[in-house]
Amino acid sequence: MIKEAIILAGGLGTRLREAVPDLPKCMAPILAKPFIGYLIDYLHQQGIEKFIFSLGYKFTIVEQYLRTQYGNLHLTFSVEEEPLGTGGAIKLACTRATEKSVLVLNGDTFFKVDLQQFAAFHNTKDADCSLALKPMVDIDRYGLVELDDDNAVSSFKEKRYYEKGLINGGVYALQSATFFQESFPDKFSFEKDYLDKFASSRKLYGFVQDQYFIDIGIPEDFERAQTELVLNIHLDA
Repeated sequence: MIKEAIILAGGLGTRLREAVPDLPKCMAPILAKPFIGYLIDYLHQQGIEKFIFSLGYKFTIVEQYLRTQYGNLHLTFSVEEEPLGTGGAIKLACTRATEKSVLVLNGDTFFKVDLQQFAAFHNTKDADCSLALKPMVDIDRYGLVELDDDNAVSSFKEKRYYEKGLINGGVYALQSATFFQESFPDKFSFEKDYLDKFASSRKLYGFVQDQYFIDIGIPEDFERAQTELVLNIHLDA
């Protein structure tokens, strides 16, 4: 079981600025509760015991909320002094990780992945990185991930319109030790400089989950989350 999670919550949220001014994206209110709160509640219910928050833009707002509302949990903060890209943010946060494999996910996306099944898949494949993939139709905001017969990632297809396919849901099981063996600069893209670059030469696997998915990065989906999110998370009392 994976017990530690890195939540990437340092983005500027420029596309959401009109709907949510002056707040990091992860703090966007869904029925008066910050989005990141729903994410933490779900992950904790799924067995995550330690949380590493990768922060940047207006990090003090996020840190204050988390210390106040989730002070009973094991919280660690990794703060970027300058934007490092998704890869640089993960690399920095991984220096705080204590487990062999760590869950990595975005603080502005909710994907209802069964983490026990995901961890079992990741361990069975002895993967360097496992990606949680969401089947979708009429896709235009995302690129596609293609798998071979063993669920190994064979390629990533660029963003354009697709009738159907598997999208990267932004939830990863990452083996931190093998990730650190790569020679990365301090600032890089996890998607382009790790996933795309090493798709054919590292042990990258795709775990398909046809479950609820929402990315609040644009105003339309932020509004949709106001009615959908609580109905789809089904947190235990």
